[in-house]
Amino acid sequence: MLARPAREASVVARRSLSFATAFLAIAMLECDPWTVGAVAQSYPNRLIKVITDAPGGPIDIVARALGEKLASSLKQPFMIENRAGAGGNLGTEAIARSVPDGYTLGMVLGTTLTVNPSLFKKLPFDPDKDFRPIAITTTSGNMLVVHPSIPVNSVAEFVSYAKAAAARKEPITYASGGIGTPGHLVMENFRLHAGFEAIHVPYRGNPPMVVDLLAGQVKIGFVTSAGMMDHVRAGRLRALGVARARRSPLAPEVPSIAESGYPDFNIENYHLMLAPAGIPESIAALLEREVLAALKLPDIMERLRAMDTTPAGIVGPQVRARLKADREAWAKVITAAGMRLD
Repeated sequence: MLARPAREASVVARRSLSFATAFLAIAMLECDPWTVGAVAQSYPNRLIKVITDAPGGPIDIVARALGEKLASSLKQPFMIENRAGAGGNLGTEAIARSVPDGYTLGMVLGTTLTVNPSLFKKLPFDPDKDFRPIAITTTSGNMLVVHPSIPVNSVAEFVSYAKAAAARKEPITYASGGIGTPGHLVMENFRLHAGFEAIHVPYRGNPPMVVDLLAGQVKIGFVTSAGMMDHVRAGRLRALGVARARRSPLAPEVPSIAESGYPDFNIENYHLMLAPAGIPESIAALLEREVLAALKLPDIMERLRAMDTTPAGIVGPQVRARLKADREAWAKVITAAGMRLD
């Protein structure tokens, strides 16, 4: 065998030393609590990115409102990055694939981790293993509305109307912002509770659906109450009931579906802050504390109230317990309604 020239041997030795040093540093970071603690103590020292859904929706507004307060308390800027599509899967995958250093977080609908595992045949992430939940930040409600041309004024009348239409083999149609969106999920759940048939008309987002609902092109849907009450009070839509167990403070005159004959019906959207799995626990705990503090600020509470959104502030094991229970419940609804997508 030929001997290596001295210079080449020196280069190889330096490279070997560099690799060994790198591996040693990684091992120390993974195994030495002091080193991990030192990294966490310097957090944050640069911009933090929050990935969320389409701009302008409730979850985007919540992400921006919290981002402003966290930027103030943590003394670093927060940037909102909108990644909409595939029922929330696109943005959620980006969160899962991010470096778990606390500088990329996510704000997603809870349904992304509770409904999508049953709704989609395959997900680009593991809802149990790829994330460290930070907090269920807020909850919001949905409202059953109809176009004024539909001759009903209550939940009971609506159910009778829907059943009569099905008996004539002309089932009602309803619209939503898309397959797997809250408007779709709540109506499918409600029709199973009430025992009527309905045909789903999915749109590419809520804005075009609302335009057609106001025009009477579609006549029935579950929508978020924030932004809809002006249309209801102007007579352009008629509100029949809210899906949460309690009435909305924005529309106290509209009964809940629970008090309209379906006492166990209680569905609300919730917004979930996530980090990629592997984030240092001290950083996750810091984010939990800061989110809880932000949700108690009077201006945040008032801003959320105007959106019919309620601070939740759920952290720790309760978050995973809620996700697990909701995933099991929605799996039954999706199977019964035949909603699964390939």
